[in-house]
Amino acid sequence: MLHGIGILNDEELVQLERGLADIVALAERNEFPITPQDEDGHTAIENFLTARSGEAGRKIHTGRSRNDQVLTALRLWEKEQIGLLLGALDKYVEDLEAVSARAGNVGLPGYTHMQAAMPTTVAMWLGSFAAAALDDVEVLQLALRLVDQCPLGTAAGFGVPVLPIDRERVAHEIGFARVQENPMYAQLSRGRMEAFLLSGCVQVMHGLNRLASDLMLFTTREFGFVELPASVCTGSSLMPQKRNADVLELIRASYHVVRGEESKVQNLTASLISGYNRDVQLTKGPLFAGMGKTLDALRAMSLVLTGLRIDDQACAAALTAELYATERALTLVAEGMPFRDAYHRVAEDEANRRHRPLEEPGVHPLIG
Repeated sequence: MLHGIGILNDEELVQLERGLADIVALAERNEFPITPQDEDGHTAIENFLTARSGEAGRKIHTGRSRNDQVLTALRLWEKEQIGLLLGALDKYVEDLEAVSARAGNVGLPGYTHMQAAMPTTVAMWLGSFAAAALDDVEVLQLALRLVDQCPLGTAAGFGVPVLPIDRERVAHEIGFARVQENPMYAQLSRGRMEAFLLSGCVQVMHGLNRLASDLMLFTTREFGFVELPASVCTGSSLMPQKRNADVLELIRASYHVVRGEESKVQNLTASLISGYNRDVQLTKGPLFAGMGKTLDALRAMSLVLTGLRIDDQACAAALTAELYATERALTLVAEGMPFRDAYHRVAEDEANRRHRPLEEPGVHPLIG
């Protein structure tokens, strides 16, 4: 771009392209040091190019600031990481659907107020988490659209005067959908976009948290609806019989960690005046941690689901008579009885036959 607007001549362009290629090769071998004298990666690159190419290297920073360079690098990283999250979400949904394909017709109790309420199926239960994940995909896709705008050329947050910087060309060449037009918004957006992206991660983690809670309950001896693969369980140093689902405990807890990282970013960037403030540097740590934790949790849950086994006999035994009370009341309604009369009749019947199992537990016309 600098060559295109006449800042670099043909020879300088070739020299700098060669120097940049050398930097890439050195970095891939972990042989491109950044010293305290360099201060940061951007200055290290400039110093290297200046040592190799003299005046051409001293031109490389034209029309740029570390502010827009750092922000551009961050946006490129965010785009890459959102892609990884979307891929992991797709895999998670596929794994939920795979369990449903194996055991979706198995009936089990559905709960309200932590009490058995009505019969449902494995397909409906796990399908609810798949539906939530598909909504999460939409949130992350929106986050991707927000970060997919190039801030390079906004410099310190007020644009580049005098020089005819071709921002559209730069945005296209480095893979952005569009430029971030308002230079001051480039700085104002720091923290805003990161908080929104972490909010999407919080939504993902919320679904994982709830599923982890279900699985931890359903794998207890008292329920026994689900058995986890041994490969994701740990033992006890004292109790030989223990199989602990602590991967699910960690997934459950990670929701709160990611929620905390989102809160850090929001609070760090509130109450700042317009323009660049160094406070925003501290948002990168929470961003990296929150996105990394979310990606790890998605991958861990996929491992859990891959070997998950549904105990259809335990599920059937839990489908006791009272779970069909609503169906019996609505059957009376379908036969012409007012709903409130039907409700009271079935309630009275249930008071007399509380917890008596069906003759064929688990066999139900809606769930097989």
